[in-house]
Amino acid sequence: MENPFKQINQPLKEVPAELKSKVMSDIAMAKLLMELAELFSYNLGYIIDTVSKNRKNN
Repeated sequence: MENPFKQINQPLKEVPAELKSKVMSDIAMAKLLMELAELFSYNLGYIIDTVSKNRKNN
């Protein structure tokens, strides 16, 4: 079995354009889904902070 650490100092290989575009598209879709989930979910830290401030004021 070849030592994989010997490949660290080797120059990087070029990635095929279609593979690179597929990966970038998948990353963009994952980012979009995360942002949509954040938009439609509760920000629990903000809610807890607001409730505790309101209780202190009353």
